Amino acid sequence: MTQTVFIEAINQAIAEEMRRDENVFIMGEDIRRAVYGATANLLSEFGEKRVLDTPLSENGFFGAAVGASLVGMRPIVETLTSFMWVGMDQLISQAAKMRYMFGGQATLPVVYRATMFYGGGSAAHHSDRSYPMFMNMPGLKIVVPSNPADMKGLLKSAVRDNDPTIVFEDGTIFGMRGEVPDNEDLPQGELIVPFGEAKIVREGTDCTIVGIAASVNLALTAADQLAQEGISVEVIDPRTLVPFDKQTVLESVEKTGRLVIADPAHKVCSAASEIASIVAEEGFWSLQAPIQKVASEQVHIPYTPALEKLVYPTPEKIIAAVKRTLDV
Repeated sequence: MTQTVFIEAINQAIAEEMRRDENVFIMGEDIRRAVYGATANLLSEFGEKRVLDTPLSENGFFGAAVGASLVGMRPIVETLTSFMWVGMDQLISQAAKMRYMFGGQATLPVVYRATMFYGGGSAAHHSDRSYPMFMNMPGLKIVVPSNPADMKGLLKSAVRDNDPTIVFEDGTIFGMRGEVPDNEDLPQGELIVPFGEAKIVREGTDCTIVGIAASVNLALTAADQLAQEGISVEVIDPRTLVPFDKQTVLESVEKTGRLVIADPAHKVCSAASEIASIVAEEGFWSLQAPIQKVASEQVHIPYTPALEKLVYPTPEKIIAAVKRTLDV
């Protein structure tokens, strides 16, 4: 095991996949000049034909990636969630639908790395957490890592997958350190985290918390504080939202009888809403209390830090939600 920063785990995954398969390349705005971060040192190792700077035209290079994937390449596209709106025609009308429209004859192994920069005073235009909107579109796989090891393993799986995948990278935890297994210590020789397998990151008996992206870590903080009051909380990290491992969540709710969902996206039509719907439909008789959603307030993100911090989930909000399910 090696202590690795979240953003370095991204770099490791990209570099390993580019070494493994010459058809893998990365493209994005101004990535060649990166000295630190996800694309550091890639240009010096792989050259300008596989590390491509793009113009400021998401609709253009999102579409170029789709075309490249159709002829056997495996592009990784670096972008921000807030820039994805500009390329929606290519993401939705082409990437998501093309395999279906061509009767399965087209394969689109393209990865869109979408960084979510929020919580740092970036205001409404640059603080989006848009994964719920893309969950609604068939044909896309949605990945939401919460720690360095999963970030690396899920990104490697995304590069190898033959369907278009959006990996939502939570910028609030880019500096997070965590243990990442060394490849030589793994039986398979590398870290691969499969899609559709949630992880129980803390076991408990009184209430289930499903956390999404960085909210997993908020849930763990809340669980530590609740444990001091004698309340045992189980924390689940879904890791991927499409495909979604509903069985792990349903089995946990069957054990605890209660569910809280922590989601940094806006609460209306959120991932939290979908998870709540699944449990209400398929695990209703396990519930001993109403499901609680702790998601971002349904407002645009204010610029001022004093107001912005009021919008998102916090350990305190999660604790209050758990206690509501217990009527404490």
